[in-house]
Amino acid sequence: MIDPNGPGIDAPAPRDKPWLMRTYAGHSSARESNALFRRNLAKGQTGLSVAFDLPTQTGYDADHVLARGEVGRVGVPVGHLGDMRALFDGIPLERMNTSMTINATAMWLLALYQVVAEEQGADIARLTGTTQNDIIKEYLSRGTYIFPPGPSVRLTTDLIAYTVARMPKWNPINVCSYHLQEAGATPVQEIAYALSTAVAVLDAVRYSGQVPPERMGEVVGRISFFVNAGVRFVEEMCKMRAFARLWDTIARERYGIADPARRRFRYGVQVNSLGLTEAQPENNVQRIVLEMLAVTLSRQARARAIQLPAWNEALGLPRPWDQQWSLRIQQVLAYESDLLEYGDLFDGSGVVEAKTAELAAGAEAEMAEIAELGGMVPAVESGYLKARLVATHAARRARIESGQDQVVGVNCFQATEPSPLTADADTAVHTVDPASELAVLADLAEWRQHRDQAAVRAALGRLRADAARPDVNLMDATLACAQAGVSTGEWSFALREVFGEYRAPTGVGAVPAGVSGAAGPNLAAVRAAAHATAAEIGAGRLRLLLGKPGLDGHSNGVEQIAVRARDAGFEVIYAGIRLTPGQIAAAAAAEDVHCVGLSILSGGHAELVPEVLRRLRRLKAADIPVVVGGIIPASDARDLRAQGVAAVFTPADFGITAIIGRIVDVIRRAHGLEPVLTMEG
Repeated sequence: MIDPNGPGIDAPAPRDKPWLMRTYAGHSSARESNALFRRNLAKGQTGLSVAFDLPTQTGYDADHVLARGEVGRVGVPVGHLGDMRALFDGIPLERMNTSMTINATAMWLLALYQVVAEEQGADIARLTGTTQNDIIKEYLSRGTYIFPPGPSVRLTTDLIAYTVARMPKWNPINVCSYHLQEAGATPVQEIAYALSTAVAVLDAVRYSGQVPPERMGEVVGRISFFVNAGVRFVEEMCKMRAFARLWDTIARERYGIADPARRRFRYGVQVNSLGLTEAQPENNVQRIVLEMLAVTLSRQARARAIQLPAWNEALGLPRPWDQQWSLRIQQVLAYESDLLEYGDLFDGSGVVEAKTAELAAGAEAEMAEIAELGGMVPAVESGYLKARLVATHAARRARIESGQDQVVGVNCFQATEPSPLTADADTAVHTVDPASELAVLADLAEWRQHRDQAAVRAALGRLRADAARPDVNLMDATLACAQAGVSTGEWSFALREVFGEYRAPTGVGAVPAGVSGAAGPNLAAVRAAAHATAAEIGAGRLRLLLGKPGLDGHSNGVEQIAVRARDAGFEVIYAGIRLTPGQIAAAAAAEDVHCVGLSILSGGHAELVPEVLRRLRRLKAADIPVVVGGIIPASDARDLRAQGVAAVFTPADFGITAIIGRIVDVIRRAHGLEPVLTMEG
């Protein structure tokens, strides 16, 4: 059926305007990232999507112990107003649409952005863009939270209220289900958790009293969403239609929004990175294209902004050329094809309608369960949602390992010709120069030396005082801190003094035993070997300490290792994310473990892993073998093994049972025993 408001099929309509085209970018330093932004804009990119490094996301200055090895790795470091000036030097912010993927420190980064825009002479009422500002999903997926959920939602609410009053074109929150899918969410869970988050935030804004009731429509109209699109094209496309349908109902029935424009489901998308493979990585290009079609072909549920990952993200940090390739994919579809000339191709399809209705009904049932728990915040604090995600992710991994779910090049069609794209694996990705971290540290020291210290102390004092008063919006105090030259770490630690810090539930302990049973017959062999090894070395059970040193909060992989190791008979010790190398080494020695497993996906392995080894030696625990998993280039893996790491696992090692089997053999070798398992992924 053709869109009834559109032309007939024989007379194509004028082309729709293309969506905003972005690449998620930033690395090394503000100056280098500025140069990258300028190059991307010159290539036809129509908006900016800023990636911040982990210290910036989690509120640490570059010289904090937890920031070591993480500065400029997965994004741009912004430690103060000078960095924000350098980041957007020569880029007129009043004419730019800027998306900032930032959550716990969203208020701080928006304040810096506003001050720089004002220095450029911009009218902040004309600024367009988005702060992600979705802290709730951080407790479930990426782990860049700082404060407990209550104070964090206050920061979210304050930012929304401020932008409604002062920055009417800014999207103050981008409810992000993208990382929920990466953490294991099914399409039903992704819809339900995202919409429940939006309800929790809107209710918090309404109950705060900061926005007059007659202006709540402006709040609802400014909420946007950021979703994930996987490779199951029909299901993902129907997911977007279900999202739009349910959001329209919530906006109309719960918040009384009569204007259809303010009820519109406005979303951006990055297509799935979880499904990108290290094996035959050239196949990732067609995965990316298919996933993009799921969020563009259906006109009634088309994304407003799209950013695509690069084909080599499972190998390491993409180069500018790789990002250009992803941008060109969008441009070919938007400008060469006739996609934007017709109405919705799927209206009237019985198949699409049935699948959309099925997903919507499942999401409504899931949302009802969350409501019974008191809403998203209590459901997060209880650990219920995290356990659900860990369990669904474990089930997905088990289906892949058993062959039930087929992944081309990984568990089927593995024979391949050598790829010229990866002939030299060490040059197939971008490498951040370690010297850039030293330059950032020097710049931070110089910034602190030349600012007005009295103004800094006064601004931080005001911030603490305002934070202690729940009825005060913290944006004005935050702007004063930005103008005074306060650093990112100083801003967050002032709030830590008032709000405290938080460690979210890992969800591992609440996952039912035996969830890995579908992984295949090898699990029984690994379990038998683990029990036999424990008996031979005189231990009740093998003890495995899992740790995430540094600031990398992507815990999906280590959680799956924990669940599978437990199902294989190990005693697993896992305290969650954001630990120093010293804390991990001390725990390994105190718990008398048989192996330490480190998980690092941020690229900080070259600094953090050797430091763990040094700390173990100082504690006379160098005999404990250490294994490492993450996105680790081959040359780095060789260096780590040369320094004493017993085994290195990368995305190519997709079989978790096989990884656990190799850990058993690592423990056996450490105790002078012959290995008994020779398992491949």
